[in-house]
Amino acid sequence: MNQGWNWMGFLDYLFNPYLLGGALTTLWLTLAAIAGGLILGAVLALARVSKLKRLSSIAGFYIWIFRGTPLLVQLIIIYTGLPQVGIKLSVIQSALLGLILNEAAYLAEIIRGGIQSVPAGQTNAAKALGLSHAQAMRYVILPQATRLITPALGNSINGLLKTTSITSVISMEELLRRTQVLIQEEFMVLELFLVAALYYLLMTSIWDIAQRHIERHFGRAYGPARPPQLSEQR
Repeated sequence: MNQGWNWMGFLDYLFNPYLLGGALTTLWLTLAAIAGGLILGAVLALARVSKLKRLSSIAGFYIWIFRGTPLLVQLIIIYTGLPQVGIKLSVIQSALLGLILNEAAYLAEIIRGGIQSVPAGQTNAAKALGLSHAQAMRYVILPQATRLITPALGNSINGLLKTTSITSVISMEELLRRTQVLIQEEFMVLELFLVAALYYLLMTSIWDIAQRHIERHFGRAYGPARPPQLSEQR
């Protein structure tokens, strides 16, 4: 067993193809989970703000369940519990399903909060113009809500990049799982965990930069008014 810090081992594994493959798995898991979570979350959010009490209650119950139980427990139930009732899923299917179902509950509340923070006068104005409820939601409410939820949505993606590491408990071959496999073979605990931490830090830092650009894009139309040019004043 290696004693002390191993600089050669650390540098060798810093660009190890096996760990890079795990980082790529983390990335596509995040993208797939956020895409599925957004679709399901939007449906749940619209159900929550619906005037149909039963529909709103069902959505509220779903959100209560998945926000109130740990993702780890949900993954174990999906991967090891569902086969007992005849539903057998692969590791990848279980990981994706668990991440999407869990993320949708949180995104639903973010989207719902964005929708409800748009002033009621906007809806009334849309109805006065003859728009239906669906049209008002599509053309008036959701565009404004998107600007409001963008920061919170970006933070969710940042968190999800790290949360994917929990799928290692069901043997999902993402970054943390591959790091653990190498540690069992090479016994370089600190070096390999530090490499994994640097990978996560790099991915979240890149996303932070992208998030700032996205926030500026959606906030551009709502920024301070541009002072008129001399030609416009004339």
